[in-house]
Amino acid sequence: MIEKFLPRTTFSSQEDFKENLKINIPENFNFGYDVVDAWAEEAPDKRALLWTNDKGECRELTFGQLKSYTDSTASYFQSLGIGRADRVMLILKRRIEFWPAIIALHKIGAIAIPATHLLTEKDIIYRCNAAGIKMIVAAGEETITKHIAGAMPQSPTVEQLVSIGPHIPDGFGDFHRGIQSAPPFVRPKKANANEDISLMYFTSGTTGEPKMVAHDFTYPLGHITTGCFWHNLHQDSIHLTIADTGWGKAVWGKLYGQWIAGATVFVYDHEKFVPAEILQKINDYRITSLCAPPTIFRFLIREDLSRYDLSSLEYCTIAGEALNPAVFESFKKLTGIKLMEGFGQTETTLTIATFPWMEPKPGSMGKPNPQYDVDLIDHEGRSVEAGEQGQIVIRTGNQKPVGLFTAYYRDADRTTETWHNGIYYTGDVAWRDEDGYYWFVGRTDDVIKSSGYRIGPFEVESALMTHPAVVECAITGVPDEIRGQIVKATIVLAKEYKHHAGEELAKELQDHVKKVTAPYKYPRVVEFVDELPKTISGKIRRVEIREKDR
Repeated sequence: MIEKFLPRTTFSSQEDFKENLKINIPENFNFGYDVVDAWAEEAPDKRALLWTNDKGECRELTFGQLKSYTDSTASYFQSLGIGRADRVMLILKRRIEFWPAIIALHKIGAIAIPATHLLTEKDIIYRCNAAGIKMIVAAGEETITKHIAGAMPQSPTVEQLVSIGPHIPDGFGDFHRGIQSAPPFVRPKKANANEDISLMYFTSGTTGEPKMVAHDFTYPLGHITTGCFWHNLHQDSIHLTIADTGWGKAVWGKLYGQWIAGATVFVYDHEKFVPAEILQKINDYRITSLCAPPTIFRFLIREDLSRYDLSSLEYCTIAGEALNPAVFESFKKLTGIKLMEGFGQTETTLTIATFPWMEPKPGSMGKPNPQYDVDLIDHEGRSVEAGEQGQIVIRTGNQKPVGLFTAYYRDADRTTETWHNGIYYTGDVAWRDEDGYYWFVGRTDDVIKSSGYRIGPFEVESALMTHPAVVECAITGVPDEIRGQIVKATIVLAKEYKHHAGEELAKELQDHVKKVTAPYKYPRVVEFVDELPKTISGKIRRVEIREKDR
């Protein structure tokens, strides 16, 4: 399948990759027809999806079955009045129905808006009105459907509500019954143009209401580098990305690039993350490729890995937050596998990564994906030298690169603020070493300015993570009259250290940081907590810690 979109599909070095990566973009590209249906025609019995849950249920879908399922779903959605450019919110957790639903929306040219199940009534009202949502398809759980129903009196654009079950409340259509009774699907004469919006995500910043990140129909092609080269997938791969479908990492790791590569997408539908259960699934289903945020790996390495047969595991990637070198070294020692880091945003596809032909440097994101013209610039717009900190930017010139968002939907001011004069500003700070590897420092608003020094949270967190007492930590700045800001560490302790929480352990950790990194970076304030505030994607919400401190 990948040969349809790339003149060359193998590369020997980063220089070769940079020089020869070219993505062919067909006219009116549609992932539903050009990838899913194409696989169904070429290899109908090839397994596309392997789904299991924490109740012991297991289902498989071949590409042939997926074509039939998505056609029926598209026909059902059409019968509800959904067509080209209509906005449809999907609140489906990790349920198997997410995949036929989003592909069906692609097939009819509608706009899919995946959303987390943690939305409150107020959140749903805001999203429905901001995007002009016409239909909501949701997991049939009372906590979810109750919030949706409660939001409807203040959501006038919503015309249809659909539940996948098991609970079908009043006012909700029955997803499965609707599919069964749907007429044969008639493909629209022209479902979409390449520049049409196909996908939107609400992404929260540190201030203001969530932004609506809009992607066009060519966006899946931007994930060729994600699935085929970063995840290093092939047609025999069974790939697990640990992600809820309500955030962008799901389509990064559970859909587009994986199926272009011809891999099987493995889904574990669970309500609560239990490290031992993930390891057992790798053992039982012979998972070959795993991608997860650093948080997940921090907990996996604390399990007794000798209890599991992980011999099927060929490749592991990591994204969502910067990887602490201590986690890299521990995982490699336990499994022999090097964690290959990647960086990107909801607004982009994979932007910087450690690719298979590169030797990873623990703690480094890797090198730029040649799909993008990536640079580091200072406050004056100057490209910084090796060793200097700068904001990560993408130079776009007059043409949007494949994979980059089209705009913040209905928000021209925000779009112009972050993307102007041919440059997209990521808001993330990094530095580049002499070998061209990029090293993450932090968000522009997370960088701490103390006594004239600029301190990135990640470097202090990495120092703390080398101490056996620390499972997780977050570094933030606390206002200080003399220094401007001082460094604070909010720490989750390992079980065996929890009863030691106190001044003596805090002092030990402070001294540890002074030895591992520059002494001026040590945390002058230490707080022990049971858990850190996080987004649904597993990212630490340092802004929440700062707000609490204020």
